[in-house]
Amino acid sequence: MEALRIVIQVIFILLCIALTVLVLMQEGKSAGLGAISGAAETYWGKNKGRSMEGKLVKFAKYLAIGFMLLTVILNLNVF
Repeated sequence: MEALRIVIQVIFILLCIALTVLVLMQEGKSAGLGAISGAAETYWGKNKGRSMEGKLVKFAKYLAIGFMLLTVILNLNVF
C-alpha cells in the first residue's frame, strides 16, 4: 500500500505543477477591460470558449477537480 501512496503523491505533485503553469498561462481579467467600451461584441468575445483561452480555462477546471480529489484521497489515511 505504501507504493500506491507514493505513486499518488507523484501524480499529485505533477498535477500541482501543471495547474500552476496553466493558471499562469491564462490572460488576466484586466485584459477584458475592452468590454467597457463595447468591444465585447467582437468575434473573440462571443466565441471565447472555442479559443485557446477557453480551452485553457476548461482544462484548468478539470485539473482543479483532480487536485481536490487527490487531496481528499491523500488525507483519508487509508494507505
